[in-house]
Amino acid sequence: MNGHPILAVSRARGRAALLPMLLAAGGLLCLVSLGVGRYPIGIDDVLALLGAALGGPAHGRDATLEQVFWQLRLPRVLAALLVGAALAVSGACLQRAFRNPLAAPELLGVSAGAALGAALAILAGASVVVLQLSAFGGGLAAIALVLALGPLLATRDRLLGLILTGVAVSSLAGAMLTALIAFADPRSSLPAISFWMMGSFTSIPAGALGGLALALAFALVPLALLRWRIDALALGDDEAHAMGSSPHRLRLWVVVLAALATSAAVAVAGVIGWVGLIVPHLARMLAGAAFSRWLTASALLGAVFMLLIDTVCRAVGESELPPGVLAAFLGAPALFLLMRRGER
Repeated sequence: MNGHPILAVSRARGRAALLPMLLAAGGLLCLVSLGVGRYPIGIDDVLALLGAALGGPAHGRDATLEQVFWQLRLPRVLAALLVGAALAVSGACLQRAFRNPLAAPELLGVSAGAALGAALAILAGASVVVLQLSAFGGGLAAIALVLALGPLLATRDRLLGLILTGVAVSSLAGAMLTALIAFADPRSSLPAISFWMMGSFTSIPAGALGGLALALAFALVPLALLRWRIDALALGDDEAHAMGSSPHRLRLWVVVLAALATSAAVAVAGVIGWVGLIVPHLARMLAGAAFSRWLTASALLGAVFMLLIDTVCRAVGESELPPGVLAAFLGAPALFLLMRRGER
């Protein structure tokens, strides 16, 4: 019944309409999100400010409103979009590389390594730029350690060796982070580390956005060029060899690019879990298993999902809810529902 041509045509049309639908939903959500916060901005003001930036008539209204819009609200919206896309793309890459639906950026210790790097910078009293560079370096160091130690395990399955090493590196980084928290100053360093661990999109400088966008582009372009070969990883190593690919080398590149995207996201916004696990599942259900469609849908859906999370966090009350907390509240039941659907 699932192979009926009418059903196949219907699914193909639905997947073709997915991209315009996600773009339209994202654009509408951006307009709403730009006006939500402690300093509300009406939709008419949002449209007027955007129109003035595109060459329309000058806004000519409250200077405070324009400052909030250009220096706080717009960078925050762009950061949420980029971070969501980076985490979702990373999750999709890891799930395809390891042929494991539970693979996520947290699996290989990238998030924990980036958090440890950020905590070290906070304890040293470093600037925001140094903090972000330290987090980025910590994430890349964690994945480098996993890739170096994973092949040394005496396991027949190299994938299993990398996963086990990732779990060990993540636990080690978590233990070191806990030790730093124990010795942190409860009046200065401790709140800053705790705030970072929950994730945040406040006070993100424009330079950080440029670095995040550049890192995401460096990850997406090679993945798009290698999309047909990456599809072969889903068939197994023997089939990939038969199709002319080197699965071990290709998998290494996919994992490194996923780590690059995750490290850049954590360096800007802190640790935000569940996005790299849940969003790729939903994107695959909507777009199919072909990696080219899956990658695009994951990036767009991750951007929309993260922006929705941040908008709700700003709208719940006077005190903002950390996005990592809300993502966990939504991610846990979503994972259960997806697993139930998979069983059926």
